[in-house]
Amino acid sequence: MALLRSAMLAAALTGSIVLSSAHAAGIQNPPSGMQLQSADPAGQPKAPRGKRKPPSEGKAKSRDKKSERQFLEGYRLAYDLVYERQDYEAAIAALRALGRDNHPDVANLIGFSSRKLGRTEDAREWYEKALAADPKHSRTWQYYGMWHLERGDRAKAEQYLNTIATICGTDCDDYTSLQLALSGGGLIY
Repeated sequence: MALLRSAMLAAALTGSIVLSSAHAAGIQNPPSGMQLQSADPAGQPKAPRGKRKPPSEGKAKSRDKKSERQFLEGYRLAYDLVYERQDYEAAIAALRALGRDNHPDVANLIGFSSRKLGRTEDAREWYEKALAADPKHSRTWQYYGMWHLERGDRAKAEQYLNTIATICGTDCDDYTSLQLALSGGGLIY
């Protein structure tokens, strides 16, 4: 955790935590901004609205918000390391330091970073972990489709393209990116 804090402090001091959708050269059509796809970014269960909580639960909620804020800050740093700097080793370390390996957005980015480092079996395991956490995580289906395409399994990539279509339609970025790669337009991610 100390490594993550040091990295976050250094990034903040240099002004490098950037949440714009502009990405470094070589990454075409990146995800717009830093968006988590899971329904609950911090992976915390939500309490039903309208019920009053005892005072002790109010303190717990405050801790949960702080924890969620820390998670989002750490995720933003890792996101920047992946899409702005292409420092995949550091991104994996930052994502693992979050302590939420089963969060679909975290597992997906670790899979993506592993794939970019040539660790194909690690990438497969992380993509499967992300999909186990959220079977409707379209970005994981896209990246896992790219993984299959890179390995020559076009049929599986096409199957994943169809899965993405059922999740977010044929106009979403995840669908169009994988479709472009399948049509010979090159690997986008």
